Amino acid sequence: QVELVESGGGLVQAGGSLRLSCAASGRTFNTYSMGWFRQAPGKGRVFVAAISRSVRNTYYADSVKGRFTVSRDNAKNTVYLQMDSLKPEDTAVYYCAGGRIYVATRWDQYDYWGQGTQVTVSS
Repeated sequence: QVELVESGGGLVQAGGSLRLSCAASGRTFNTYSMGWFRQAPGKGRVFVAAISRSVRNTYYADSVKGRFTVSRDNAKNTVYLQMDSLKPEDTAVYYCAGGRIYVATRWDQYDYWGQGTQVTVSS
């Protein structure tokens, strides 16, 4: 069992930056691929970024490529999402997730989820 807790969300102006963190409990964090998803009001949960358990490989949605960076520190059981050049359309609740499938991009491929953190980008 893995528990995930996100933090770092907030209100930021367009063009600004935020860094989300996701702290995981348990001793098996480094056996999971980790992903970030987001859900805007009235819309489904969509893939943002993923990172392999070994940190070697990352994958991004086209909408965030070049602006967002996913990273992890296995010694701290934490995964991060650095978000730069934020746009109003990035406004959503952001969720981190853990799963066994390598760099998965579908929400149903993940086993564990955090509670989410709100990111609001004003224009």
